[in-house]
This record gives sequence, structure tokens and C-alpha cells, in this order.
Amino acid sequence: MKKKVIGYIYSEQKFTKDEKAFLKQAKKKDIDLVLINILNEITEEELKEKVKDCDVVFNNSGEDFAIELIKTIEEMGTKVGEPSKSYYYSEDKWMFYLECEKNKIPTLKTILLSENVNIARKELEEFAHWPVILKRVCGTRGEYVDKADNVKQAVAIMERFWKKGSEKLPIIAQEFVPSHSYRITVIKGVPVQTAIKKSHGWKSTGVYAKRISKFKLDNTLNSIVSKLTKSFGMTVYGVDLLKKGDDWLVLEINCEPAFDFFENQREKIIGQVLDALKLAC
Repeated sequence: MKKKVIGYIYSEQKFTKDEKAFLKQAKKKDIDLVLINILNEITEEELKEKVKDCDVVFNNSGEDFAIELIKTIEEMGTKVGEPSKSYYYSEDKWMFYLECEKNKIPTLKTILLSENVNIARKELEEFAHWPVILKRVCGTRGEYVDKADNVKQAVAIMERFWKKGSEKLPIIAQEFVPSHSYRITVIKGVPVQTAIKKSHGWKSTGVYAKRISKFKLDNTLNSIVSKLTKSFGMTVYGVDLLKKGDDWLVLEINCEPAFDFFENQREKIIGQVLDALKLAC
């Protein structure tokens, strides 16, 4: 049987534990892994040459540029692990909220704020969930996210975001839920790992998490994962949730979930990712 060829997009100066684990597991599973490091300059022709023999390409880079490469690879006719349309929801927080509402997936109360500051003031007053979290519709690693206790603070944060960014991108206002962040890593609709991300501050996702432990899934969480998989059609993803009393609320999804929450599980999960990609070939 012909070997499967899987492209692997990453962005590192040198191999991290992820790259080493992917190479080790690929060899174990008789897969040819084609490495595509986007930290290096790569032309369209070079990319075409890299992926021409790939059965599927997997993106393990959180860089925005990687999304454009995924779109380019799709246009070249090569299959990708997560279609570019998946990023439409994972990278746009307002679209993600609307899709959750449409599919009755529990999430945080959210509004899209006007770019007119006077109108935004009125919208915030009517929203009346204080404190409120302000987020740019796109952003990673907790960037362009802040908390306001009143309208005056909220407007100041909006103006700071617009001044800091290269363009005046839309901003959402979201209810604040004091909670640890609960991550579930999902492969082909099956939860394969859980992690509670704890922090001393109000931010506990991503780089802000200080302590990590596991938690058990209940029927509600399994139902949420099933709805997310059906609604967004992702093969490999991470979902972050908050807990409000006894209720679970979905915060966001990530098309490039981290594999480093528990070192003793990294290789096993990466092996499961490769198994899923082989089936997608």
C-alpha cells in the first residue's frame, strides 16, 4: 500500500516538542511528513512544489499568515486538515457567537458595538452587563481583550484598541463570567483531553493560564461537543468553556489546539491527529 503523505505547517526557529513528536509518530505510522516552516520565506511556486504529493496538509501554526497559506493550498487542489471556512468562525468572534446562537449552543451574552462612539455608549448602557469584556472581533493570545466596569472605561478601551491596531476593526462586548477556563481537545468529534486552565487574574485562557489540571466530562459537555462538531465541521479543534453556576458556556474554539497541556499525553494525542488525517486522505 502506498504511503500516505501529510504536509505539516509550523512556524518555529527550531524543532519544538510538537515537531519532534509529529516526526516520531509519522515514522511509527509509516507516514511521510512534509515539513513547511512558514518562518522561512516561501514563494507560491515553492509551496506548490512542497504540497504537490501531499494527500492532506495539517496546520499547526497559530500565525495569521498560515490561514492564507491554507487558502492557497486549497486553491492548488490539495486537501487540508481544516478547510479555510473553519477559520471564518474560529477567527471571527462575532460570527462564532451568531453560529452558536443559531445552533442553540450555550455561550456568553454578546453584542456587536457600533464604530460610532456615541451609539456604542447607548448600546453598552442597554446591554447592562457589568463588568463587561471588550474584544476585537479578531485577535489571538488574549490580545485586544480588556475588562471595563462602566461605560467611560469601555469607550476608553475601544479607542485604545483602535489607536493600537493598524485599522479600526469591529469590537464586541461580552458578559464577564468569573471562571477558570475549561479546555476540551476534540478529534473527529471525540473528546481526547480535558484541561482546567487556572490563573490568579481574570484572564485564564492561552498564555495567561498558570496552573493546569484535568476535569471530567458530563452529559452536558458531551452534548456541547457533539453540537460544535456538527455545526463547525472541524476534525481537530480545542474548545474553551466557562462555568456560570452550574451552566457551561462556550467561550471560543481553536483550529490549532495546543498539545502541551500534559507532557505525558502529547505523543498519544499527536498520534491520534495523524490517524484522523490518514482517514481524511
